[in-house]
Amino acid sequence: MSNEEITLSAGDARVTVRPGNGGRVGSLRVGGVELLRQGDRYGCFPMVPWCGRVRDGRFRDGATVHQMPLNSPPHAIHGFARDAPWATARVTETEAVLTYDLTDPWPYTGRVTQQVALAADALTLTMAVETYDSSFPAQLGWHPWFNRTVEASAVEIGFDAAWQEERGADHLPTGKRIDPLPGPWDDCFGMPDGVDVTLTWPQRLELKVTSPEQWAVIYDEQEAAVCVEPQTGPPDGLNTLPRLVTPLEPLEATTTWRWRRL
Repeated sequence: MSNEEITLSAGDARVTVRPGNGGRVGSLRVGGVELLRQGDRYGCFPMVPWCGRVRDGRFRDGATVHQMPLNSPPHAIHGFARDAPWATARVTETEAVLTYDLTDPWPYTGRVTQQVALAADALTLTMAVETYDSSFPAQLGWHPWFNRTVEASAVEIGFDAAWQEERGADHLPTGKRIDPLPGPWDDCFGMPDGVDVTLTWPQRLELKVTSPEQWAVIYDEQEAAVCVEPQTGPPDGLNTLPRLVTPLEPLEATTTWRWRRL
């Protein structure tokens, strides 16, 4: 793993990007205060070419069934670009653009481009998968680990969802949509008007996670951090709700985190 770090700055916000460690955002500091859980596995990593779990690591494309490595047995989880080095395409004071070429064990050729753009009060992440060869199903998303406690203030999670994907004992959606349940969560929610989740550290900071996408997994079962994961479809979506990447139409997604001091 490369230890290369790219530092972006705008106003009193600082972001580090780690191309060699899965193209992840390693740190987000606002006024010197760290908002992301630290460590090689944490920060915020891109989920591509799928999000969440794929049942038994298998997905079907037409008549062909593909087997992915079971990195979370008995399933495959979060794609594998987070475990690979990305290339740095462009860097300015406030922006970094990274690329990753899909390769084995993914059975299709394609390129992923991720843009990390920092403003004084917001971080915008944009990702696209494109191909000039065969069309294929894919998903895009991000998996940020926000610190549960910031400046001795414990986070509160606020959102309205149209539904919750019922979760089976295998942690995968059953295919049934239910009314949202109270936490703790490791669950996927549907937000047809776009993802809109507010994290509030009372008397400290408010951070809104938004995205035009309609799906978000919210995870708050860990003591150290909470996760708000905008994505282009639900877990196991390669099988249940595939989004197609074609030579004429890439798959694109974006999310913005906007903050303000309280």
